Amino acid sequence: MTIDVADRRPEPRVDNQDPALFGQTPSQTVGPFFHYGLPWKGGADLVGQSDMGARPELFPEAHYVLNQSSPTGTPVGAVIELTGRVLDGQGAPVPDAMIEIWQADAAGRYAGEPGSDPHFVGFGRAATAEDGSYRFRTILPGAIGAGHAPHVALSVFGRGLIKRLATRLYFDGQAGNEADPVLSAVPVERRATLIATASGDGVWTLDIALQGERETVFFDL
Repeated sequence: MTIDVADRRPEPRVDNQDPALFGQTPSQTVGPFFHYGLPWKGGADLVGQSDMGARPELFPEAHYVLNQSSPTGTPVGAVIELTGRVLDGQGAPVPDAMIEIWQADAAGRYAGEPGSDPHFVGFGRAATAEDGSYRFRTILPGAIGAGHAPHVALSVFGRGLIKRLATRLYFDGQAGNEADPVLSAVPVERRATLIATASGDGVWTLDIALQGERETVFFDL
């Protein structure tokens, strides 16, 4: 009696490189972030030597290897504070977001450009507090060119975000707001979500809403 060996062979397995198995890669959230070095002590102070930026309760003092910011000198321009809260769709504070800013100096030049302020880096990073608040100490930026209004580029990182959310912070009452090409592209009824208001003593406030009726306008990257 003969036996057909082929009849005893197992069913062939589909090769894992078979195009039939390919599909969209599942989305992943950003993080988790390790607070060690993200953000760092002094990372939210672009003009001085304060501890702004990191949360002491999440980052023990013994771990402050990066220490404070180390400016080479005093930047030119009006010193201001940027503050506000990061809120979710229900208006509740987001206590574990991270904010980054990037801006021009008082003359409207970015770090590294010819004639830029050698004492101003223009980049900062801050964690939000338990109440969702963030705070930066920086210089009021100049306009980067004719037709542009002074502004700060701002990014939000956080739990549940697949990629950073990018937006801008403008200053209420500044010359150039009406003609700025980016701000002008935003519907009139939503421009207020990008415009910080002055509250005295050089403090400018802008809340960032991730969702909801007052959702901040975010830009495609």
